Order: sequence, then C-alpha cells, then structure tokens
Amino acid sequence: MKKAVLLLAFAGLLAPWAVAQGISPEDAAAIKKPAFDYIEGWYEADAARMENALHPELAKRIVIVDQQTGHNRLDSMSAMTLVQRTRAGGGSKTPKEKQQKDVTILDRFNNAAMVKVVASDWVDYLQEAKINGEWKIINVLWEIKPDSELAKKIK
Repeated sequence: MKKAVLLLAFAGLLAPWAVAQGISPEDAAAIKKPAFDYIEGWYEADAARMENALHPELAKRIVIVDQQTGHNRLDSMSAMTLVQRTRAGGGSKTPKEKQQKDVTILDRFNNAAMVKVVASDWVDYLQEAKINGEWKIINVLWEIKPDSELAKKIK
C-alpha cells in the first residue's frame, strides 16, 4: 500500500515535466511570452503590453455566486475592457513583493496551448492559439483565491 502511494506521489511530481517533454525551449518561451505580457502588463499598468498578449476577440470569464440568490452566473470581460482596466492602473497598486506571476504550460498540441498563471489574488487558465506565427491569448477562465485581498473586497 505504501509503495502504491509513493508511486502515485512520484508520478504526480513528474506530470508537469512529462507534459512539457514535447515542447522545445523555443516553443515554451514563445507560449509563455503572452502569459508574462498579460500578468506583468497588468502589474505594470502597461496597456500596450497587455494588448499585445491578447487576441482582439478574447473572452475572459469567471463564475460568480450571486449573493442574493445563491445561483451562479458567468461574468465576462472583453479584450478591450481588460486593456482599458490595465491602462487605468491595473494591478499597479500591488506591491512588488506581492506580485505573484507563476506561469506553467499545462498542455500544447499543434497551434493550441493551455497555460496556468497564478497571480497574487487569482488563478487564470489561459487558452492560447498560434495565429500568423504568434501566440495570443484567446480565452481566460479565472478564479479568485479565497483568502486574497480581492476576495476580501468583494465580500
């Protein structure tokens, strides 16, 4: 029993490495570039950098619980809204020491990639597509960290 548990734990540690096996360092850097432009652009309030990361038809979505009804609803944000919010200051008030920006490629197949970004107050799952030779974020599904400053502001 202990051997099985250890084997599963070891396999779990190797999973991210195994997924990334088929991705060259050059491809990995190209896939991570829009993710870093996205999160660093947000923290730096750099609208041009944010806009460069996004496909113009991007949809950023979050499932929110309506406090009055208890039902879930889907809130959406467009690329232009995200760029405007970045231009208006974005995450520039987040102190440098609290600016988390962990980027992990979860999967890639041909011209599609799934990338996870762990930020200070939320986790983003980015869908990227290689369009005209350049990786762009086309969709984002995100969740607010329950113990984050953002979660405290919402409640």
